[in-house]
Amino acid sequence: MNDTAPKERVILPSLETPTLTKAELADLLFDRLGLNKRESKDMVEAFFEIVHGTLVEGDDVKLSGFGNFNIRRKAPRPGRNPRTGELIPIKARNVVTFHASHKLKAIVQGDTPAEGDFE
Repeated sequence: MNDTAPKERVILPSLETPTLTKAELADLLFDRLGLNKRESKDMVEAFFEIVHGTLVEGDDVKLSGFGNFNIRRKAPRPGRNPRTGELIPIKARNVVTFHASHKLKAIVQGDTPAEGDFE
């Protein structure tokens, strides 16, 4: 074994897939905070309901030390059917964008240790 190789930090050892599901978040709350399974599931559901509801109302969601979810209005524009080349109007719509905080970007880049909380 090479002692000079960087050690891989496992933040979420229970994850077997590259995505994090609500059920896995609830399990992490159960394992790390000692909440019961029902409380963990309810807490995760409540968090996402609040985020969802806030965005639907047109307000931004700011998670300190993590990032911001913003609603952006996209103007109507001409589009083209790639199969036929026919011009198709694309209606105006709202889209959700995410911008990571400087703190999260630094952690992902390895510039800052991931230990501590996101405040």
